[in-house]
Amino acid sequence: MSQRQVGWVGLGSMGIGMSKNLQNYLSSVSAPALIYTNRTLSRGEDLKALGAIPVETVREVASKSEIIFSCVSNDAILQQTTDEIISSGDFKGKIYVDCSTVHPDTSVKIAAQIESAGGEFVAAPVFGASAMAEAGKLIFVTAGPSSATSKIAPYLKEVMGRSVIEMGTEVSKSSLLKIAGNICVVSFMEVISEAHVFAEKTGLGSDILETMIGDMFGPVLESYSKRLTTGAYAPAPDGKAGFGVELAMKDARHALNCAKVAGTRLEVSEIALAHMAKASEFAVGRPLDSSSMYGAIRMDAGLDFFTDLCKERDSKK
Repeated sequence: MSQRQVGWVGLGSMGIGMSKNLQNYLSSVSAPALIYTNRTLSRGEDLKALGAIPVETVREVASKSEIIFSCVSNDAILQQTTDEIISSGDFKGKIYVDCSTVHPDTSVKIAAQIESAGGEFVAAPVFGASAMAEAGKLIFVTAGPSSATSKIAPYLKEVMGRSVIEMGTEVSKSSLLKIAGNICVVSFMEVISEAHVFAEKTGLGSDILETMIGDMFGPVLESYSKRLTTGAYAPAPDGKAGFGVELAMKDARHALNCAKVAGTRLEVSEIALAHMAKASEFAVGRPLDSSSMYGAIRMDAGLDFFTDLCKERDSKK
């Protein structure tokens, strides 16, 4: 493969791990160092230590790169990023790859803008939390022109991800599959949270429930259970959420909107969103994970939002 210059925009909880793995790969094949930017550039110190090159603006990343990746928090920031990329100068022949979770209509709009500027757009949202991003074990869902997806393929599998699901040329399809996956995730989290509250209120106990979940449903759902039993649903005030509740609420709203347009309803997602909204009231001065719906369900059952484990942990801070 020719040694193309690659750029990166966005160093949130997902982007930082992804970009570090990408930079490690570029170094291993003697390719030009990754050029990156972020609203808070200091978040990239670990990336810089690996040899990546920080720049101040999105425009600079775009003007110096042939392939630009981004992973940002919402649709509005993606639109802003796209506007800055297009304003960077001649974009003819370049590729823009976005790994954010956004509404399918946003992906279609961005693709049209990039195409009008002479470039190609690939929608490439990912499945997996920040730990999987750090480990290079994400699942990519790609859609866009085959001439572009073939060029970005070397940077995905066994670099930033463990697999790639190809969705053809319609960029809305990858966004829809990502949203469908999120419907499953938020539904699993809602049901497991309800089961844990049931176990506590009936005296069954969370330990034996978690054992059953692992034995019956495997390590993925067991990991969801552990987000509750380890207190990760409500990290310490100086801690970090695996996936913030505000982002999960944004994703749930996208799912509900898409379902409404399609003429169907996502009742579990509606309930989960309401629980996350109630939980978010506790986010003042502390991070909350997407699984913090558990705290809201606890409150509905007359329990405290925070488990004894959370309270004991926080009292030591």
